[in-house]
Amino acid sequence: MTEDEKYMSLALHEALEARAAGEIPIGCVVVSDGQIVGRGHNLTETLQDVTAHAEIQALTAAAQTLGGKYLTDCTLYVTLEPCVMCAGAIGWAQVRRLVYGAGDPKRGYRRLAPEALHPKCTVTEGVSEEACREVVQQFFRERRC
Repeated sequence: MTEDEKYMSLALHEALEARAAGEIPIGCVVVSDGQIVGRGHNLTETLQDVTAHAEIQALTAAAQTLGGKYLTDCTLYVTLEPCVMCAGAIGWAQVRRLVYGAGDPKRGYRRLAPEALHPKCTVTEGVSEEACREVVQQFFRERRC
């Protein structure tokens, strides 16, 4: 298991917590120097807040842990390609590296706002892609029944 797969498995654990709470199962962890400094999962239904995405929760936790809003030495792992709002927040936080599992061709930032991330941010896509995609697809299959 690679380091990226290890942290993505922790993001997947967060996604499963979201699913158990009736939320769209997206999870996120923020890592700095091999330590998790922030974690989160979707809380939009729980908090009745459209901005309570997994990435926003994890970025807020990381900023509080590290004592500053800029996360220049951090890697953010998220199970689904960030939306425009979250990509903007990742950009404003100056996250050094973004790693995501499954792409989101309908709502993902790459199609809608490909320049949203900070220019120094590197992106790795497709880490544990099948598992990340399956957890979201299964959630929506169950909702349609």
